[in-house]
Amino acid sequence: MRLHFLGANRVVTGSCTLLESGRARVLVDRGLVQERAHLDRNWKRLPLDAATIDTVLLTHAHLDHCGLLPRLVRDGFEGEI
Repeated sequence: MRLHFLGANRVVTGSCTLLESGRARVLVDRGLVQERAHLDRNWKRLPLDAATIDTVLLTHAHLDHCGLLPRLVRDGFEGEI
């Protein structure tokens, strides 16, 4: 099992973590970065193909945890949320 921290690195908002096992790829949150100094992070693509994610697990429905879900779907994610 592997964890990849893709968001909220050295900032408070923009939560996004990828959990990989031998059977599934689960994205935990896909949050919007809200700090002005780091807003450019919202426009960067994930370092993986969105279509390869099996499911998204949301911890809760604040924008810093779910705000970039529409973009994830636009980029090819078709799994369950």
